[in-house]
Order: sequence, then structure tokens, then C-alpha cells
Amino acid sequence: MAIDQVHDLQQVYRKILHSMSRPGTISTLSELAERVDFNLPCNEATILTAMAFLDAEVTFHILSKDQQNLIEKISEYTSARYAPINEADFVIVLREDTDTAIQTALLQCKNGNLIDPQQSSTWIIESSPLSNAGELTLTGPGIQHTSQLDTSFKPSMWQARNERTKEYPLGIDLIFTDSNAQIVCIPRTTSVNMMGVN
Repeated sequence: MAIDQVHDLQQVYRKILHSMSRPGTISTLSELAERVDFNLPCNEATILTAMAFLDAEVTFHILSKDQQNLIEKISEYTSARYAPINEADFVIVLREDTDTAIQTALLQCKNGNLIDPQQSSTWIIESSPLSNAGELTLTGPGIQHTSQLDTSFKPSMWQARNERTKEYPLGIDLIFTDSNAQIVCIPRTTSVNMMGVN
């Protein structure tokens, strides 16, 4: 069964907004992921998230080189335009991307400004299986006390992310996806502390 461009993507959008308002809460898109009937070099949850958020009004960037087919498919499905990292509204990180490429992109991506803080990038990041038994401790709006999380992001990447979000309302928002069709969101308002890293 194919994805319903309206009904199914509205469900994806609502689940991501729910996760964004409750940072660290892992949600599943597995029922919808089963309907993805195209073969792309990314997780089903990644393409569902892209399809729910991208449209003709926004731009996107894929870190991976040699992904022209994926770029064309996302443009075809969403009408969004491909752009360089420093201009992209959405940044898509695949499992194959290196730590170095991700860290460099974190420094180069749009971060908003004080007049237009919304002119920042949202990242869609493929991770190893997401878990709430991790070494990250999350605090901030939408989290009652603290929340634990485990992603494939290395401490150096979290430090780069924290550097970009320290001057609120500037900052980037992160949506992690995994191969189990799970998602978790870390908005710019969330403080992320790593065990053993000050």
C-alpha cells in the first residue's frame, strides 16, 4: 500500500510535533513506514519526515556525496529545492556520513539571527537504534525532570550542537530517525549534557 500524501503525512507531522514538544520521547512511525513502497538509500522514517516537512517553500541539503538519485526523489516527492549547507532549511544526515562531515556542517548550517531566529536549519539525522537508556541527560521545556537518550551522535557533535544553541532564540532543531522507524526530537530549547563531559 502506498503512502497517502495527505492523511498519512498528517499523522507523521503530528507525531513529530508531539515528539518536539516532549524532547527525548521516542515515538514510532512503524505502521506508516510499512506503507513506504519506494526503495531509497535512507530509513523509511527519514523519508516520511522529509515528506511531512518539505514543500516548495523550503530548501534541503544532503550531506552524503553521490546521492543525486535521493536528491532528485526528495525534490520530486516534496517540490523542495536542493541548496548548499549554509542556505538549507533542512539538513539530512544519512548513516554513511562521517563524524567530520557532520561536525563541519554543524558549524556551517543556518542558525537564525536575533531578528529572524526562525531562519535556522532543522536536521533530520539517521541514528543507530534510539534508546532512553543512554548517556545523554536532557532538561528543559517539555521535560518534567530529566530524560535520558542514546543516539549515534558522538560527544564532539553534541558539543558543536550545544555551541550553536547557547544564544537562545538562535539554534538548530534535531529530529533523529532509526531503522526501526522510531523518531526522537531535540529542539534548540533542550539542554543536552553528556555523562562524564562537562
